[in-house]
Amino acid sequence: MAGKNYLDLKAEIWDTGKCAACGACVAVCPADAIYFEIGRDSTSPLNSGYCKDVNDGVPCGACYAVCPRIDKAPSEVLGDYIDIVSAKAEMEVPKKQSGGAVTAILTNALDEGMIDAVVTVVEDPWTLRPSSAVITSSEVLVHQAGSRYNWWVPLVASLKEAVMKRKFTNIAVVGVPCVVQAVEKMRESDLDLLRPFRKYIRFVMGLFCTETFDYEKLVQDKLIAERQIDPLDIIHFDVKGKLEITLKDGNMTIISLKDVEDCVRPGCNICTDLTALDADVSAGSIGSDKGYTTLIIRSAVGKQFIESAVDNGKLSIENDVNLESVEKLSKKKLGRMPEE
Repeated sequence: MAGKNYLDLKAEIWDTGKCAACGACVAVCPADAIYFEIGRDSTSPLNSGYCKDVNDGVPCGACYAVCPRIDKAPSEVLGDYIDIVSAKAEMEVPKKQSGGAVTAILTNALDEGMIDAVVTVVEDPWTLRPSSAVITSSEVLVHQAGSRYNWWVPLVASLKEAVMKRKFTNIAVVGVPCVVQAVEKMRESDLDLLRPFRKYIRFVMGLFCTETFDYEKLVQDKLIAERQIDPLDIIHFDVKGKLEITLKDGNMTIISLKDVEDCVRPGCNICTDLTALDADVSAGSIGSDKGYTTLIIRSAVGKQFIESAVDNGKLSIENDVNLESVEKLSKKKLGRMPEE
């Protein structure tokens, strides 16, 4: 990747529709020259017109180095793991999406001082509009539980705030597979500009994901206009080969993914990773009974975080996971593998 800069990233990824819009390039640009325009239907970032490498001849390449779409798409079904369990929170998580296990693990980690910040998705309480944020309080984390990760935000961009501005030294990142891939590239890179990210990202929680949706198109056009569904009435929003929306009155609306394919983020169409293969722990509702979360424990660090949550009574685990259902959906997503 020697000599690569944002012009190469733009030509190879942004201009070809491959961009995951994860925000990693925004986070690592030392000149703050890469950004997403608020309110714009952004399929890729914008550049201010400046680049250290292009304009001043100062070698950089950070944006190119962390892009998850530069490398060949993953071709594994489940990836490497230590154990796969079904889990649920043993603490109160009012708006949990499935078993509340992700919130329990991260809350415990904050309370125990294992991490000092969580980069995650939050949502506006009135509009449910998603955004990325840095959370340092377990109370706030519990309050934000259930935020819709299926709605797109350039989540990794908030790592710049966590690492470079607020100087946190033990950071957890929670995100969908493209986010996890980008963070893993930060953790693996030997580029000097990425050293702070490599050093201070402590734990990565990956979330099962088939695709992410554009908020405006899905909410305004499909839910409100076509089906008269008020976003404030939604208590669960899940994608399991179809879109499942559970309302406060107990009714469930099921929408075929074909009916909302125009709301899917363009870059999702080439993603082959369902279970966040590069995470320390991967989590999703697929494969577990209602009220439980499937956890794929992939690293020693991930095992440590789960064991701590169990020891402190915040999490309970069982071994009853239907792997066949996880593998089936993983293989279906692998069908997107582009031809060479």
